[in-house]
Order: sequence, then structure tokens, then C-alpha cells
Amino acid sequence: MPGTLYLVATPIGNLEDITLRALRILGEVDLIACEDTRHTRKLLSHYKISQPLISYHEHNERVRSGELIEKLLAGLNVALVSDAGMPLISDPGYSIVSEAARAEVPVVPIPGPSAGVAALAASGLATSEFVFAGFMPPRSARRKQRLKDFASTAGTLVLYEAPHRIKECIEDACEILGDRQAALARELTKIHEEIIRGRLSEIGARIKEREPRGEYVLLIAGRSLSEPVEETTDAQRSTINEHVRALMDAQGIDKKAALKQVAKQRGITRREAYRQLIEEADLNSQEEEEPTA
Repeated sequence: MPGTLYLVATPIGNLEDITLRALRILGEVDLIACEDTRHTRKLLSHYKISQPLISYHEHNERVRSGELIEKLLAGLNVALVSDAGMPLISDPGYSIVSEAARAEVPVVPIPGPSAGVAALAASGLATSEFVFAGFMPPRSARRKQRLKDFASTAGTLVLYEAPHRIKECIEDACEILGDRQAALARELTKIHEEIIRGRLSEIGARIKEREPRGEYVLLIAGRSLSEPVEETTDAQRSTINEHVRALMDAQGIDKKAALKQVAKQRGITRREAYRQLIEEADLNSQEEEEPTA
């Protein structure tokens, strides 16, 4: 019989925010896979847990997944944790969970803290419907395009952002989505926890002069019924490569000319369109190399 893969949520700041079940599982499994062994060891030491650790992060995820699946198939029980919150939610873990599912290895979630959900609950914005967008692209042009994808969403938009990009992200959001009601949460459950509420422009002005520090969750109100909806064409919903190929076939033009049109239609520079085209090619190449169970 194979072992069980447990997905264990860990505190996002305050070490008391962990369930009794999570502590029991962490103390019973044969192995704990974690992003940073030093970080996780601090948590385990606090609760006097001494199970063996193995690194599992974005740079070794594909290789390590295969190793862990072998251990699971041999009957060992493995817990997967991230540095904070629920594994796989803007954190590594997809590779091993998908492989475990194909190998019919039991996957058991052990729920717990999540920065996005905690911030949403305290934001003062609508919670009946929301969209989790994770981290925005680092470059402004692509970030704006991503924000356009959510422009017509009625639910509250929840996204994560790094401290060195939060100011620019708020500016882009205000430009693309309009000056909507929003909330900015930082350092949740920690000593310097802070939630700023107001319109995007007001929040942007409040943090403009300060040095951004900590982990940020930005929450933006959904589209109101009075806002016009900008239609998105099928071509814009497609990948850059599909869009380019469609124009080449329809108009009989070369790839360079098609890429120029795609950039114009999507509101991005030709250089950014080319960069996205290369990224898609790299991603497709990685997917083709992905080992099958």
C-alpha cells in the first residue's frame, strides 16, 4: 500500500496559528518536504517536533517530486509544507500533487492559515464572491494586460505583491480598473500587521513616501454594475503564439508583421509581445519534457 501525501498549512506569521491536527500529522509522518529547511525547523523546534526534512522548492520541484513519489509508493508518509500558509497556493507543490494523483497515492489536505482569505475577511470588501489572482507579472506592460483580464469581474480581486513592486502595482491597477475601493494588508498576524482601506489612489498616496516592507495582499472591489464592460476578443484570449499564427494564416503575412499587429491589438509593446512569445515557447517545451507516470 502506498503512503499518504499530506498538504499541511503552516502559520503565516504567528506561530500559534496552527491546528492540532497539523501538529499531530507533522509529528507522525516519515518525512517533511519544505521550501526552506531552516525556516521550517524553527516552527518544528517550537513545537518539539524532530521529523527529518527534505527541501522542496521551485528550483528543484520537478526532480524532487519524482524522488518523493518513489518514497510514497514504498509506503512512507510525507507531509508537504510551504514557508507560510497552504502549500500550492502561490507556492510549490503542483508537480508532486499531480504526480501523486496519477500514481493513485492518497493526497490529504490539512487546512489552516491563508493570507489571502484572512485579508479578504478583514478588508471590508464584498466576500460573497472573489477571485484569487496570486502574484502579478513583474513587468508593468504584462501586469496591465493581466489586470485587464479581471476588469469585468464582479467579485473582489485578491492578489499578492512583493514590497518592491507594490507601489507600481497599485498605480497600474488604478489606471486599468479605475479608482475602485480597495484594501492593502501587510504582515498579517505579525507584530506590524496593518490594513489600509480606501480607494486605490488614496492607498497609493499613503504608501508613496514610505519604504514598503513585509508581505502584501492587495484587495480590489469588483466591477460595479454602472461600469462599462470592455469586450475581449477570442484572439486576445488566446496565447500570443495562437494569435500570431491566426493573423499569419488569415492575412498571409510573415511572423514579424503579425507580431506587430498582435502587440498593437493587446496594448503592449512589440518587445513585450516578443518576450511573451518566447516565454510561451519555453513553457511548451517544459511541458513536453514533463515525465509521465
